Amino acid sequence: MEHALSPAALSELRHPRPYPAVSVLTPTHRREPDNAQDPVRLRNVVAEAKRQLEADPAVTRERRTDVVRHLDRALAEVDLTHAEDGLVIFAAPGEHQVWSLARSVPERVVLSDTFLTRNLVSARAAERPFWVLSLAVHRVTLWSGGTDRVTEATDGAFPLVRSAENFDAERQERIGDLPSAFRDEDTKHFLREADTAMAAVLRARPRPLYVTGEQAALSLLTEFGGAGAHAVHVPHGGLADGTPDAVWQAVRPVVAAEARRAAADAVRELESARGRKAYAAGVDELWRGAREGRVRLLVVEENYRVTVRDDAGEHLIPAESGDLDAREDIVDEIVEQCLDTGAEVRFVPDGTLGDASRVAGVLRY
Repeated sequence: MEHALSPAALSELRHPRPYPAVSVLTPTHRREPDNAQDPVRLRNVVAEAKRQLEADPAVTRERRTDVVRHLDRALAEVDLTHAEDGLVIFAAPGEHQVWSLARSVPERVVLSDTFLTRNLVSARAAERPFWVLSLAVHRVTLWSGGTDRVTEATDGAFPLVRSAENFDAERQERIGDLPSAFRDEDTKHFLREADTAMAAVLRARPRPLYVTGEQAALSLLTEFGGAGAHAVHVPHGGLADGTPDAVWQAVRPVVAAEARRAAADAVRELESARGRKAYAAGVDELWRGAREGRVRLLVVEENYRVTVRDDAGEHLIPAESGDLDAREDIVDEIVEQCLDTGAEVRFVPDGTLGDASRVAGVLRY
């Protein structure tokens, strides 16, 4: 199953496919007893996808057989022991993918000539992904962080390992010379190389960056003035060879503090916009603003979901889940539309927006 949704992967998923491109969505659960229902719901929703394929006269027998085969392969790849909050299966002629999301999705099946990606877009925005760069004199490790964990990122230049010819870790540890090693010219060159490699990663996949290491190593990055100089520094050594859990435990308090600061900044921007009459709130107002490209900043409470129906293209009105023409993921639609028009999207903890109908925005005009 896939977890890390990059902009490049998302762009590829949104390309048109030969009909039928099948999107299968179902909510999942991380813990007992709720997760006991997940296997049954998953089998049922995949069975519904097969039923719709069988009933669609526009799907040839050859293509139906191909897509059903890929649905079965995707189902076999699902690992519900590591489930998060939502699961998305994509299947089309010649391909399939399985995505695990840290954000719930509505249960649905869609046949089209494109995959339904709005829930992936929203999940990626809500996850607030970040990088962690862990420094040591002999090794620099890059970690990819998300909602509740980090995993080692082994693509590109990382991990960066210093050659044994230039560094004798056992000898330096034996003579207690590790702190002074950061003043060594070879060590400075090694860490500068890591800083340059990190800058390349940030250009390709921009995210907030946290750097862990001994204070001497962090000071060097500040001197370099590169990518690491503008990161959030976490003075904690030993993590370049650490476990993902050890890294997560070290950075979690700092990440949480940054999230609180970002939420407070978002609220201040909304209040300022209210005074300038550039403020909008509620799904109805923001749905129209997003379609017109007027939203500059969208702020959404993390677990906000609402089911609505489109009233002849004029307004959104409340609806019940399962109603005819009900739109169960309207918040995700708004998020996707805002991102498509260049708006910034920030997710904040539930209750942050008070009386703002749980979603609010700053308008461009």
